[in-house]
Formats: sequence, C-alpha cells, structure tokens
Amino acid sequence: MTNPFTSPSATQPLSLETERAPLMARFRALRRRSEALTEGLTPEDQVVQSMEDASPSKWHLAHTTWFFEAFILTKFDRGYRAFDPDYFFLFNSYYEGAGPRHARPRRGMLTRPSVAEVALYRDHVTAAMGALAAGAGAEDWRTIAPLIELGISHEEQHQELLLTDLLHAFSCNPLKPAYRPYRPAAVGRAAAAAWIGFEGGLREIGHEGEGFRFDNEGPRHQVLLRPFRLASRLVTNGEWQAFIEDGGYTTPTLWLSDGWATVQKEGWAAPGYWEKRDGAWQAMTLAGLRPVEAEAPVCHVSFYEAEAFARWAGKRLPSEAEWEIAAVGLPVEGNLGAADLLRPLPAQGQEGPQQIYGDVWEWTRSPYAPYPGYRPLEGTVGEYNGKFMCNQFVLRGGSCVTPEGHVRATYRNFFYPHQRWQFTGLRLAEDA
Repeated sequence: MTNPFTSPSATQPLSLETERAPLMARFRALRRRSEALTEGLTPEDQVVQSMEDASPSKWHLAHTTWFFEAFILTKFDRGYRAFDPDYFFLFNSYYEGAGPRHARPRRGMLTRPSVAEVALYRDHVTAAMGALAAGAGAEDWRTIAPLIELGISHEEQHQELLLTDLLHAFSCNPLKPAYRPYRPAAVGRAAAAAWIGFEGGLREIGHEGEGFRFDNEGPRHQVLLRPFRLASRLVTNGEWQAFIEDGGYTTPTLWLSDGWATVQKEGWAAPGYWEKRDGAWQAMTLAGLRPVEAEAPVCHVSFYEAEAFARWAGKRLPSEAEWEIAAVGLPVEGNLGAADLLRPLPAQGQEGPQQIYGDVWEWTRSPYAPYPGYRPLEGTVGEYNGKFMCNQFVLRGGSCVTPEGHVRATYRNFFYPHQRWQFTGLRLAEDA
C-alpha cells in the first residue's frame, strides 16, 4: 500500500532504524501534549458542549484515541483487544464507513465514560500503538507509518479545536473564567500597513515533493492570476472598530445577501466574543475577559463579516492561490500554539508579508472545492476531506492555537461562511 497522503516521491521504503523511532517519538509527544491541554480543567469543564459546532474536551481526547484504534490497531494488530467496544459508537465523528455513531449535537450528554476512564482509554491505545510499531516488520511498517502520520495531524487539528471549543464554552459562563492566566508579550505597536505587489501569469499551486500533506492539498496544478497586491499585515481590531462606528453592521449594501440575513438573524454588531462594558470594548479570550487591543489582529469574524469589511475598505479578500503564491518560500514561523500566548499579537516591522503563519486563520474568497484532477481516497479514510467540498470557504495560515509544525504554504483549512468561533481573521487584497 502506498501512502495516500503524500506525494509518490515520499513513499520510498522507510528505514526501520532512522524512521520508526522519530515517528513514534512524535506520536508520544503528541499524546502528552493533548493531555497537557486539559491540565487544570475540572471534569465539569470537560463534559460541557456549548453549541452543535463544538465538542467537549473529553470527547476530543477520546475521539483522537478512537482514530488510532479504528484505523490502525483493529486492522493491523491481530492480538489487539478493544478497551471498550462501546467506544466505537460513542467516539466516531462522521465516518460512515466506520459504522453508526452517537449524534454530534448530543456529545455533551456523554457524562459516562468519566474523564478518568477516558484517560485510561488513551493510555491503553498509546501503549498498544507503541507495541505494534515496535513489532511491525518492514512491509507492515511501510503500510502503518503513513496512517500514523495522518493520525498525528488529525490529533493536532483536534488540539486546536479543543481550545477553540473550550473558549466558546467559557464565553457562555457568566463568570467568564480563564483557561490560562494572561501572559504579557514584549511587542511594540503594529507596523504600518503596506501593499506588496505580485506578478500575474501562469503559476502553480498545491503540494509537491516529499513530506506529509492532506489529500486536499493536491494535485499540484496551474492557475492563471492577474497581477495583485496583498496587505503586508492582517486587519486590526482598531480598524474593525472604525468599520463598526461607520455603520458596518447596519449598512446592507456592504453585505452579501446571505451575510445580511445572518446579521439580522443573529443580531451581530461586532466580532464574536466582543461586548461593551462601561463604554469600552472587551472580548472573551482564553485568559478571560480582556480589553480589546486595538493593534492586534481582529479575530472571530465570519467569512460574511470579512467580505463586508473588505468591501467597506474598497478592497477584497485574496484568493487562496494568491495567498499561497505570497507564502511560498517564507519560513513557517510566527505566533503559533508553541508560543503559548493563546491570542493574536500586533504585527511587527519585518520586511515583506507579515503574520502569514499564526495569529489568525485568514479567510480567502475561494470556495472549498477539489483541485483539478483530485480523486477521493478509497475506503473510510477517504471521508476525511473530500466529502466536505461544498458550501465552505478556504482559510490559510494557521492561528495562535495551531500546533507548531502543523501548517505549510499549501495547507487548506475550511469552514462555513457563518462560522466564527475559530480564530479567524483577514488580510486585504487588491488588483494591481
């Protein structure tokens, strides 16, 4: 079996001595980090589900464990014994090929198993994965290793979701509790925005070469672009306040029809988690309720809001191809999850595009659709990305809670246009 998640050049036989140990070290570190994310949380914190789009912290820990159990252990370890057969029903997310599952909107009803039992489940599966990897022969290892890579990236996605879902749950609590204490950051004022030009023409985007990728990042293909310019940094909270004060949320001509209907229905008047107290804007953060920092990037805005702001500013959102062309060759570094600041920071003064990685996921104007030549993967793992390629928009770049090393220039995130509980913001673009 070749690796369906990387390019063919990355599927050569793996050296048992040089490849197995580093991959399993990453696996064990991944598992420890997921568990560390819940340190300090009470069992009550970990079971609450604040909306249908979110899941309880306990469920994230169990589901990512189920993934390794369902797709690797039960298929490649003949001696494996399930920790609890009922978990295959409780913690399947959306994989039809893996059998029936507990309804997503009712995950908060799973008071059993307990947090302690989920921890034992994680230990059971982590140990079994270690034993399987240690005993696998060369041929089996070449089949298992790509699935472990996929499982690692899958759990990294859920590490980010765990934090964004927890933020939403805490925002619903009138006590506005903090997940972690506020940590000051030694940054100055945001750099002035500038416009960076890029040539048009026939360009190529998509993943190519060695290294892990999700199947939706390819095939690599050509796109025809007109010359364009991108803003050097992300839109800030201060700029968004100007949009609010100028009637941005009350001017229907700025909005797409579906966006305006959503504004009316939901009563939006500011980004997600913003509220006015004593005449000043504050926002719910993972450090509790904090004053809105004018110089920091705006976040928790929907595609509809981002598109309306761009129209108000006389600009537009970039396409995902434009964003990728601007990102190629830049180091994958920034205010990501490893910084442990858990909030976007003001842009600083380096040359070229700033905040490409980290801070907030950047909305693009590109619908989430298959690239030319894309074919869904065979089997249940083919449900990972392909079946969601409808009615959503692509975001690029990662956020302040994205695990380090998880993103790259070709990475395609996607959400529905009304969703805004994630750390989502925007960068402006214009035709050259």
